Parts: sequence; structure tokens; C-alpha cells
Amino acid sequence: MTLKDKVLLSIIQNGNEYISGEALAQKLNVSRNAVWKAVKQLEQEGFAVEAVRNRGYRIVSEENKLHEAFIQRYIKTEKYGQNLIILDETDSTNNYAKKLAQEGTPHGTVVAADCQNAGKGRLGRTFVSPKGTGLYVSLVLTENISISSAQLITACAAVAAAEAVEELCSCDIKIKWVNDLFLNDKKLCGILTEASMSFESNQLDYVIIGIGINVNSLNGKIPEELNEIVTSIEDETHEKISRNQLCAVLLEKLEKRLKELDSKAFLDEYRKRSMIIGRMVTVEDRNGSHIGKAVAIADDAGLTIEYENGEIKTINSGEARIYK
Repeated sequence: MTLKDKVLLSIIQNGNEYISGEALAQKLNVSRNAVWKAVKQLEQEGFAVEAVRNRGYRIVSEENKLHEAFIQRYIKTEKYGQNLIILDETDSTNNYAKKLAQEGTPHGTVVAADCQNAGKGRLGRTFVSPKGTGLYVSLVLTENISISSAQLITACAAVAAAEAVEELCSCDIKIKWVNDLFLNDKKLCGILTEASMSFESNQLDYVIIGIGINVNSLNGKIPEELNEIVTSIEDETHEKISRNQLCAVLLEKLEKRLKELDSKAFLDEYRKRSMIIGRMVTVEDRNGSHIGKAVAIADDAGLTIEYENGEIKTINSGEARIYK
């Protein structure tokens, strides 16, 4: 961590109280001039630092900055996010997290970015991730993940993400099988889970859970053809929430809910939030497109479909679109 980041973290940890340049210098074992230069750097980067003579410094606003120090201010987890990497821009947080996992990064490592230039969605799709608008985060899991529970992870993460958003704003989040969160019938969030398997141990070497939540207004920041199908928290609720706080709450919810993989306790909440059960859907798989009625979420988080020919089948892959 650079001196600038250490100064920022120390100011944030002091809450709304001022902390003097002298106190910062003593705490960080540097000169007061070095502290002053670090503060100036923070101001140049857009941080709202208030400086008052004979009192010191304090942060008066996060100013939409995604930063480790701000996230640490809110975080309440045991492991998730204790190793936290914040990037200004990357191709994909999942790609970055995958490299870390292959290098042996600790369980619970989190990678978040202000922007992705090649964000990944399911089935090879692109997840549009404009700068300063969303929370794009990937969580690395490396401890005791059985192959049998792997297909439940995405559904479990969807519940955690829905609960995190609702904790911070007034809204009603629905889930479209298997990995999308919707608000007012528009897509708010996508989840992509990727894994590496060990055939010898019948365990997963690691799992990467990638979550992208649209937070700030998307007005003018996404392709025009997406305006009718994609939305953000601010665009729907007119509420501005902290992406740093949302990241911390999301990790807290994930840490709690992922402990329920074996018991499948989260499935009740997943079913309650389903926006697809009871509706006609078009199922797209390797055999083509088929129309049927979504009738249930199975115990393995698969989607049970009653097709037009009367056949009832549970699918665990592919795509189910609401039929209009």
C-alpha cells in the first residue's frame, strides 16, 4: 500500500473526526510534509478531503470513488474481502481473479474494478461495464468446494446479491433463472460462476463468482439498444448508494449464504424471488428452441419445464427466456 493510500485509510478510519497532519505523520512514521503531499495527491484524484487549520483532515464525501479504504470502512466479514484488490480498469475481474487463484491466492480474495473493457456474461456474452457506474466484483473460493454443490453456487450468489441491494435501497429484486437480477422488469445484475476441477480428488480447485451490479445512472453510457432491457439502482429508485458500501454488504451476504450450500436453505428465498415460475418460456439449448411453462425450481437449482407436448424436464444449463 502506498503512502497516499495509507493516509487515506487513516483519515477514513477516524470517521467524521479530524485527524491532524502531526498525528498522521507519527502514525505512519513519515514527515508532515510527506503527509501534506499525499493529501494533495488525493485531492488531485478527486477525493473530497477537508483541511482545517489547527484541526486536521477528514473525508467529507466518497465522491463515487471505488477504493479499498472506503470498502474496509464498511466490511464486516470473517474472510471474504480481507484480501482486497481494487483496479481502475481491467478486461474482466473474473480473468484477473482466475490468475490469482492459479497462483494460490487466499480463500475469500476479492477483485473489484471501476471499469471492465471485456466484461464476461454467461454463454460467451459480453457484460457491458462502463466506468464509474457499477460494482464489478469477483470472489475467489478455494476451500472445501464439492463438485455436487458447484451448480448451486450461482443461485446462492443471486440470493445474496438481491439481499445486499435491498438492504441499501427501497426496491423489490426478482431473479430470472439462473443468474440475473431484475428490477422493474429490467436487468440490474448478472452473475458468472467459473471453476477449475481436480479429477483426482473430485473437488474443485477453485471457484470464481463474478457479479456485476448496475448502481449509478446508465444514461448515455450504454448502447441504445440496451436502454429498454437494462437498468441501474439509481435509474429505477432515484437513490444514490455507495458502491463501496454495496461491495461490503454483498460480501457479508455471500459469506453468510454460501455456508448454506449443503443444507440448501437459501433455495426457499431463491424460489420466492423467481420471476419465471408459472410463466411460458422459450428454452434454448444445444438441440434448438422449445416452448414450455416454467413450473418449479428443483432442489439442485435446475429449472423444471412442462413442454407443450406434455413432457416435464429439469434443465441445468442453457437459456430460458420469458415468452412474449
